[in-house]
Amino acid sequence: MSDASDILGDREFVVTEVVAVDPPSGESGKWYRYTISNASAPISGIRSGSLKSVKQYAQEFARNLNERALLGYSSYGARQPQKK
Repeated sequence: MSDASDILGDREFVVTEVVAVDPPSGESGKWYRYTISNASAPISGIRSGSLKSVKQYAQEFARNLNERALLGYSSYGARQPQKK
């Protein structure tokens, strides 16, 4: 378990799946669909590259969502611009 899972519990985002998919129309190369989930919200996306690079990207994405949650930001909304 990570430190985030100790604090976030079932709200922690983790990579649950990375699978090969057909390229989007007009694209070529290797493409993968990744799914990042917590107890209430799966997030899926597609990305080109090697399996290793897509897994690394998805893990970093999940880490960033967890860091936002730990800092008290919503994992679901965009950050508000800072007023000067």
